[in-house]
Amino acid sequence: MKTIGEVKERLAEAVEWEPWMDELQQDSRKNVQAALSGWQRKKSRREKLVLAHSQKIDFDETFKKNKGDLVCGIDEAGRGPLAGPVVTAAVILPEDCSALLGLDDSKKLPKAKREYFALLIKDMAVSYAVHIQPPEEIDALNIYQATKMSMTKAALQLNPKPDIVLADAMKLDVGRQSESIIKGDAKSLSIAAASILAKTSRDAIMEAYAAEYPVYGFDRHAGYGTKEHVAALQKFGPCPIHRKTFEPVKSLLQEKLF
Repeated sequence: MKTIGEVKERLAEAVEWEPWMDELQQDSRKNVQAALSGWQRKKSRREKLVLAHSQKIDFDETFKKNKGDLVCGIDEAGRGPLAGPVVTAAVILPEDCSALLGLDDSKKLPKAKREYFALLIKDMAVSYAVHIQPPEEIDALNIYQATKMSMTKAALQLNPKPDIVLADAMKLDVGRQSESIIKGDAKSLSIAAASILAKTSRDAIMEAYAAEYPVYGFDRHAGYGTKEHVAALQKFGPCPIHRKTFEPVKSLLQEKLF
C-alpha cells in the first residue's frame, strides 16, 4: 500500500486517468480519497480551459480565406472612466498558441495573470501595437470616435500587416477585411490577447498618474467613477487628465466659471 505522499506524487505527474487509479477508488483512507477528488477537479478545470482555448482559436480560423492569412484582434481599455486615456491594442498571434492556454477577456483574469500573459503575448506575437488616445482627443472627438480612431491607428501600426481585422464591437476602415465582433474578447483568442495588452498598458499609465495626482486614487480605480473618485473630484476639482465632457467633471468645471 502506497503512502499518501507517494499517492500525491503520482497524481501530480498524471495528466489522464490511468489503470492504477482504479485501485485508489477502493482505498478506504480519507486523505487518499481527498487527493483523488482534488486531482479529478483539477483535470476537469483543465479540460474546460482546453475546450475554451480551442473554441477561441477555431473562431479566429473561420475568418481566414487562405491557410496563411494573418488575423488581427483589436480591443480597448478605458472607454468609461472619467479620467485618463483610452488605450487600444492590436495583436496578430502565431499559429501555435498552446502557451496561451487560459487566456481570456482581461476583465475575467486577476492582475498577476494579466501581467503574465501580457509579457508572453509580446514575446510570441507575430506583431502587436498599442495606441494611447489622450483625454484631449476624447473631449474633442467624443468617446466613440476617439476609440475608433485609436483602434484604427493601432491596426495600421502592425508589421506585418494583417489580412483580417477583428475588432471588439467596432467596425473599422483599415483597407482590408474588418469585422465587428460583439463580446469579441470572450470569443476570439486574438481579441482576448489585445484586451490584455490594452488593459495592462492602461493600468500602468494610471498608476503613474496616481503618483503625479495622488489625491484622486487613480491606482485604485483607474479613473472610473467610483464613490472615492467622485468625492475627490468634488473636494479638489478636476485635474489635467480628467475628461472635460464627462459628467460630473463637466458640471464641476461649469460651476467654477460662475
